[in-house]
Amino acid sequence: MGRIAGVTAAETRERLLRAAADVFAERGYDGTRVADIAAAAGVSNGALYAHFPSKADLLVDALRTHGRRLLADLFAADPDRSITDLLLAIGRWLPRRRDPSGYLIVEALVAARRDRDVARPMRDYIGERASWLSELDPSLSPNALAHFCLLLAMGSALVPPSLHAVGDDEWAALLARLATALTPPGVTARPTAQTPTAQTPTALTPTALTPMAQTRTSQ
Repeated sequence: MGRIAGVTAAETRERLLRAAADVFAERGYDGTRVADIAAAAGVSNGALYAHFPSKADLLVDALRTHGRRLLADLFAADPDRSITDLLLAIGRWLPRRRDPSGYLIVEALVAARRDRDVARPMRDYIGERASWLSELDPSLSPNALAHFCLLLAMGSALVPPSLHAVGDDEWAALLARLATALTPPGVTARPTAQTPTAQTPTALTPTALTPMAQTRTSQ
């Protein structure tokens, strides 16, 4: 299995990243061999190393490319959304069942505790997230916000709905309380009804929940 005929280098790289995301999420970092990823991508080990210098770099690049980017997607959809509303939107998603790539962050962080080769690129990855988050609310520490988002992602992956289920009404009530506590001065938090549309993924806004929206005061 060398280079696949008719497939570009960029396509081969993407094929490897997709295979890595799937295999790492299924088997974990320690339980995955480079040969497993190469086989899943349909290429040779040599072809894999032509794109990625190590298994550690492949793990972090797979996370960067295929890991869940919920906060970034929400911000891109509505750049004027307040940080409180963004965090509440994430909160509505946390109890939902995850797809396999949602566990990549868990595998990467656990591996970083044990392997210096993983810790190095993971520090770079988290630094990238902190830099991006600084654009959301300059009054908040980007490092603190990035750390908080990582804690949310880890907790929701390690405590799935099947392990500790919470009713939709109970979760909505908790989010409403958090909205009041998180709302900054000059912004009014109020509950609104929201129905998922073709542009609003149901995984982010389940119809059983009552989302909270932030209404900015006129300046």
